[in-house]
Amino acid sequence: MANAKVIQAKQDAVDVVTAKFKGSVTTVVADYRGLNVAQVTELRKQLREAGVDFQVLKNTLLRRATAAAELTELDEVLTGPTAIAFSETDAVAPAKILNEFAKKNDALKLKGGVVEGRVIDADQIKALAELPSRDGLLSMLLSVLQAPVRNFALAVKAVAEKEEQSA
Repeated sequence: MANAKVIQAKQDAVDVVTAKFKGSVTTVVADYRGLNVAQVTELRKQLREAGVDFQVLKNTLLRRATAAAELTELDEVLTGPTAIAFSETDAVAPAKILNEFAKKNDALKLKGGVVEGRVIDADQIKALAELPSRDGLLSMLLSVLQAPVRNFALAVKAVAEKEEQSA
């Protein structure tokens, strides 16, 4: 029979991962098989700089956590070696970093993930990674909002200059 301390430690680990699933804006699951230590270290460094928590976890622990977090659709991708990236603040960062890393290193394969409580597949993760950053989207929105005012100001200036020339 299993030791009570071991069982409690495993339950605590499941509780921590469940909390991460519930608290994350974006979670990305990847297969890291074939990456060497230097590559994994570089990937961890990039993710850490972006504020993303990256862990290699056992699939049984992850399945228990997905059941507790009501994300059982994610269980389909929990096969083989599994690394998982949790981001509590930036919805695009883990997808963007892992996708860019996967382009340079064929060994890293995106499996799927969770975005704002919705399970998505690898193709949707890649599509998310191609989106501009939040700051980029805000600057695009700002330029769209400024365009009518700018055009109106230019039209008023042109009318004023025309009036000056005719006077």
